[in-house]
Amino acid sequence: MTKGPGIGPGTGLAAVSTALLAMNRQLEVRDVLKTIVVSARELLNARYAALGVPDDHGGFAQFVVDGVSEKQWKAIGPLPRQHGILAAMLKDATPQRLADVRTDPRFEGWPDAHPEMSDFLGLPIADGDEVLGALFLANKQCPRPTGGCGFTAEDEELLGILAQHAAIALTNARLYERSRELTIAGERARLAHELHDAVAQKLFSLRLTAQAATALVHRDPDRARSELQQVTALAAEAADELRAAVVELRPAALDEDGLVATLRTQTQVLDRAQSTRVTFSAHGVRALPSAQEEALLRVAQEALHNALRHAGASRVEVTLARHGASGALLSVRDDGRGFDPLAVRRAGRHLGLVSMRDRAAAVGGALTVESAPGEGTLIEMEVPGG
Repeated sequence: MTKGPGIGPGTGLAAVSTALLAMNRQLEVRDVLKTIVVSARELLNARYAALGVPDDHGGFAQFVVDGVSEKQWKAIGPLPRQHGILAAMLKDATPQRLADVRTDPRFEGWPDAHPEMSDFLGLPIADGDEVLGALFLANKQCPRPTGGCGFTAEDEELLGILAQHAAIALTNARLYERSRELTIAGERARLAHELHDAVAQKLFSLRLTAQAATALVHRDPDRARSELQQVTALAAEAADELRAAVVELRPAALDEDGLVATLRTQTQVLDRAQSTRVTFSAHGVRALPSAQEEALLRVAQEALHNALRHAGASRVEVTLARHGASGALLSVRDDGRGFDPLAVRRAGRHLGLVSMRDRAAAVGGALTVESAPGEGTLIEMEVPGG
């Protein structure tokens, strides 16, 4: 990353390409938001960056920062409200580039523990007419020992391209999270189709935007144009990969293929898509009532999600075996970082454990969790037969 008052020729555009791929690898909304903020701060060499997702009550449903320590963030206090410059970005969907935010008539001050900020650059993240969030940077860092450099018009253009990427990634993540919460097979299929169409169309629009952006870059136009063509190629590849992934990840119907075949297919897809080794084995399992099979599938999906997204595991083993006369025992074991189940519960972070226990109880089964820091995690669910 080139440090200095500006972005080196082509370097910023290559970083946009990297940020695009990083954001589209994330599936959780919170992970996408954090990736956007970190990418924006590094891309434009800012001291601080933040992204707020508005709620319907004048506040923010989510607010992610980078460049501020956890201790400092806690000392700042409650999340900001939608007022002043933030309100202008959210309500009018207009960029805000200020030499000194403190001198703007809309500025209303900060809490005591808030870091001091001067130069400011903010853009809305929008999907059509819907404003998804407000992304802003402060205090551009310069190589000179004294004096500030501030954000430039070129910085604003570059951040605008990143904001378009962010809208794609955030829309993708929201659709993914919605699909995970649905249990009706027909609705899941409809959302998969919606995810495919929405993101494919947006990525096509992004290609056009990247091509048009060549006219905005004046430092070393030939190299900039060449790198923007690479952005276009990467966007096209991402669209093809996403189209293939959506088709492949669409789960087989339990009533057609059964639980064993469905779990085998999903683990094979995850094994190909992730660097983590994901395996599945089945031992003597008989057909179960539909309610039990659906509960086992949902718990397996949630446990796999935790292992792949939060545990940092290198290997995940899924096993389904006959249990008792006609029941089944599902095991999902990973060699990840593990956790203290009691500490997680006290902190209000359930990692889906509550919903998994509820699913097990609803079909007359039981869920057990064994984990410790540095020791990996084992989740087991047993259900009776029919």
